[in-house]
Amino acid sequence: MTASTVLFGCMAVCIRLASEQLHPFEIAFFRNFFGFVFILPMLFRHGPKILRTTKLPFYLLRCLIGIVSMLAGFWAIVNLPLAQAIALSYSTPLFVTIGAVLVLGEIVRARRWTAVLVGFMGVLVIVRPGSDAFTAGSLVALLAAVASASVAISIKFLSRTEHPDAIVLYTTMLWVPMSLVPALFYWETPVGITWLWIVLAGFLGTTAHMCWTRALKLGDASMLTPISFLQIIVVAVFGYVLFGEALDRWTVLGAAIVFGSNVYIARREARLARQAVTDPEINQETPAPR
Repeated sequence: MTASTVLFGCMAVCIRLASEQLHPFEIAFFRNFFGFVFILPMLFRHGPKILRTTKLPFYLLRCLIGIVSMLAGFWAIVNLPLAQAIALSYSTPLFVTIGAVLVLGEIVRARRWTAVLVGFMGVLVIVRPGSDAFTAGSLVALLAAVASASVAISIKFLSRTEHPDAIVLYTTMLWVPMSLVPALFYWETPVGITWLWIVLAGFLGTTAHMCWTRALKLGDASMLTPISFLQIIVVAVFGYVLFGEALDRWTVLGAAIVFGSNVYIARREARLARQAVTDPEINQETPAPR
């Protein structure tokens, strides 16, 4: 999950650099196209048998949600300050916690629900509805976070029966045609160094996705996603050096609140998981650590 987070952060930087020429929807298509190219060796290694599945309709639904998340997220990265766009994506673990209860049946206790509410307060600090600083772009970034949480839950659900490489292969293959349709409305042939940024976006995004899928197979979705906060370090440094973007104090404060709530969630669940090994009372309520 840590490797995935750093790679996704670098991908965001490549997206911003490519946006100097291309629309974010077209960047999303090229990210998926080159991601598919980089993942072909995996298909050759496993052979066509890895694509055998009884869950193709679920894959289609998962990829449609993923495209919404990707298009909204890419738009936010291009049109909002980089740190703010990433900070709002930090609300994803909050939505994952809710989805983990409703869909995966994970047990969430009162303290964790309190942390979720505190996290949403941090989101409000970043967005500041009703103030002059509020923009509709913030809502687009939140839409990306909600859809991303749905994707995380769907991957966790699929990983119960599907090979992680199959999930990545199906996702990448389906995303190419799905993302091509909106890209055609804004098509402009890339030139010069833009090719480097979109190729890197494809490589970094696919590699990060592979790491993310494996992480979600090994651990609880609601515990792993807070690690994504490392991404703010990557984008903050590049945002300042490359784009001259200083961190807004409200973004820093809101991100810190959301970060704190998610760190508490992760530490709380990790402690309960360790106690479950030896404490029979906790073990009755807590699934055995995987």
